[in-house]
Amino acid sequence: MELDQEELHPEKKRESISFDAGINLKMLVSYFIIHWYWFLIALVFSFMVAYIYLRYQVPIYSASTSVLILGDKKGNVLSELDAFSDVELLSKPSSMDNEIEIFKSRSLMTKVVNDLNLQITYTAKGKIIHNEIYKKSPIRVFLLNNEKKDVVQGTLQIAVINEKEFSLISKINPKPVRHHFGDTILTPIGHAVVSLFSTNVRNFKGQTIQVVKSTLRSAVQRYQNALTVKPVNKTASILVLSVSDPSREKAEDIIDNLVYQHNQDAKEARNQISKNTADIISERLNFITGELTSVESSEQSFKQSQGLVDIQGQAKMALESDRTTKQRIYELSTQMKAADYIFNFIQRSSNTDAIPTNLGINEGTTSGMINSYNQIVIERNRQLQNATEINPVIESLDLQLENLKQSIIGSLSTYRTTLQIQMSSLSSQAGTYSSKIYQAPSFERQFKSIDRQQQIKEALYLYLLQKREETNIAMAVAVDNTKTIDEAMSSGSPVSPDKKGIYTMALAFGLLIPSFLLYLKNMLDTKVHSYKDLEKLNIPFIGDIPFTQHDNHLVVSKGVSTDIAESFRMVRTNMDFILSNAPTNTGKLIVITSTLSSEGKSFISLNLASTIALTGKKVILVGLDLRAPKLLQYLGLEDHIGITNYISNPQLDLRDIIIRTPLKENIDILSSGDIPPNPSELLLHERVQTLFNSLKEKYDYVIVDTAPVGMVTDTLLINKYVDASIYVVRANYLDRRMIGIPYALHAEKRLNNMSFLLNGSDIRKGYGYGYGYGYGYGGYGYGYGYGHSYGSYGKKEKPKRGIFSWFKKKK
Repeated sequence: MELDQEELHPEKKRESISFDAGINLKMLVSYFIIHWYWFLIALVFSFMVAYIYLRYQVPIYSASTSVLILGDKKGNVLSELDAFSDVELLSKPSSMDNEIEIFKSRSLMTKVVNDLNLQITYTAKGKIIHNEIYKKSPIRVFLLNNEKKDVVQGTLQIAVINEKEFSLISKINPKPVRHHFGDTILTPIGHAVVSLFSTNVRNFKGQTIQVVKSTLRSAVQRYQNALTVKPVNKTASILVLSVSDPSREKAEDIIDNLVYQHNQDAKEARNQISKNTADIISERLNFITGELTSVESSEQSFKQSQGLVDIQGQAKMALESDRTTKQRIYELSTQMKAADYIFNFIQRSSNTDAIPTNLGINEGTTSGMINSYNQIVIERNRQLQNATEINPVIESLDLQLENLKQSIIGSLSTYRTTLQIQMSSLSSQAGTYSSKIYQAPSFERQFKSIDRQQQIKEALYLYLLQKREETNIAMAVAVDNTKTIDEAMSSGSPVSPDKKGIYTMALAFGLLIPSFLLYLKNMLDTKVHSYKDLEKLNIPFIGDIPFTQHDNHLVVSKGVSTDIAESFRMVRTNMDFILSNAPTNTGKLIVITSTLSSEGKSFISLNLASTIALTGKKVILVGLDLRAPKLLQYLGLEDHIGITNYISNPQLDLRDIIIRTPLKENIDILSSGDIPPNPSELLLHERVQTLFNSLKEKYDYVIVDTAPVGMVTDTLLINKYVDASIYVVRANYLDRRMIGIPYALHAEKRLNNMSFLLNGSDIRKGYGYGYGYGYGYGGYGYGYGYGHSYGSYGKKEKPKRGIFSWFKKKK
């Protein structure tokens, strides 16, 4: 029988949905106003937690600097290298991505940690938090076991007694032990010497200084995590480096030292190749100098013995062509020697030696592989600073070097074969030219041979001198890869914890958590609580009865002016409007029903009859709940014959079953009688009509307490005799999903002149309509019709509440 309002009236679906949303919004606002103290408690608790959290947090400061990457293609800044841009050995432009990774590298941070001795931290113990005293510490701890200092860790508690003595607490000696500054002592971190770093120890007398020694690995990892490197933007060649640390001075020192170590590494990497190349060139110059001296001596002796001054004659053109061919042969011979030298150098070199790259090899593939080989050698040597030969990274680099070495050897072999073919071809041409000058004097040929040898050696000598000078220039102008724009500086205010953000979060939690809980409670609560849950049905509302805890079921009497009595009087007044169109020549028959049992039908019937009787009207209260009668029980009367007996026994007269009660004037009682096995069939008997007609002629009002319509059909069987139907809905009891039953009954007009009455409403929540007594009911009466209201009283008066009133027991 449960029907949905939208199914009965589809055209009202959109209107109903928007109206429900409005109700939910109002309900949330109402919850906020009603439960303001819970929001206050949540806010106070959130701010207390935030304050305690901030109180125990060590402030973290951030220092940052800006550096310009010199030589990056994005930058247009001139440097010292621009004057030597044609020198091949000078470093290529730096890449921003490469520089970022180098700054973040473990090897670079390891050098910073070792240089600044960051493995050991000094902290002044406070009552709540411990503050690091980086450069302000009056003491310094020096470890003597240099071999293990990078792997040991531990904590020492040192208290300065005076300028000569201090006390030490450690795992070895849990109790304070006095020592002198400068003594060698055994500690959990090895043998150490504690020295007085500053003579101004007054501020630290009696205060414990905590000395924490970390392993090198953990210290480097900690500061790597605290480091941030990022470009200013996508177009600039500027990097911003920042470090977060509890000590502002330490953060600034780490940044400055990191930039310094980066520049030193870049210089060393560039100078390594230049130095190896310079050594090879010097060796070759000494060899070529000896050969050139020998050739020049031979030329001098030949000229002196033959008396030669100049070359003339018919063989001039042949000689010129021959010379050109031989010159080319000599050039190829020079390249062949350079290739032979590099081939022999590779055969005897190890993975730590870079291959000379400036010896005149004109084969592009070979030169590229040699450059790649040298880059890997540099990377391997850099990794060896922090690793051993068996490190997986070193082994991988060795494998790459071996593969490249084999590739270079193969490429050189191919290159030499090509040179030999070219030289063979040129030699054949030279033979042709030689035959043309065969007739020339033998001393002329001998002189030309000596002269050619001299030119070859001289050209090679000048070439090596030029390369040596270029190498020396590259080593002399080895400038930094970066230029510091701003020195490292801290803002002075901590970046963590974020007080503003934490307090904002506390405010959000203080508001959202109770809101969420109240909203969740409202979503999970499916009970009817107030008139707001009923008004969307557009069924007249006759009033509401506030919840009360009385032992007596009869709460309305003459002279009684309680809240609940006044609410029944309001229902009586509103009922007059509903019955305004009823016949006036007979009494009014009013049925009281509900959806389920235990919603207060008998209670409402009894007190409504009492309220009407106070006006002097004759009222009879009929108990027609034939299945679970409670009327006599509420009045404290014994069982009596009633309606079922009257219907089943034609011999009984109406006067025999009416009870004259002394409890109330103008009220008679008609009980249900014995419980029958077939109540529904019994109510279809013709004597039921006779009964109601007789009662309406004799009494002004007939109040009928019937069975719940959501469970049985008894009430619907007598609807044809009814002038008005009061549908009782018990607050905080009936499920909202069941209000489709009264809606369907009203829409189908199966209950005459139907109106709602809310029973057990909570006057503390201000539901309903104000009457001036601080509880909500009856401010709006309803006439006969749907949704038309007639104001009976004035403005709503909001009930006054204190923060602790919720804990008080309702009376």
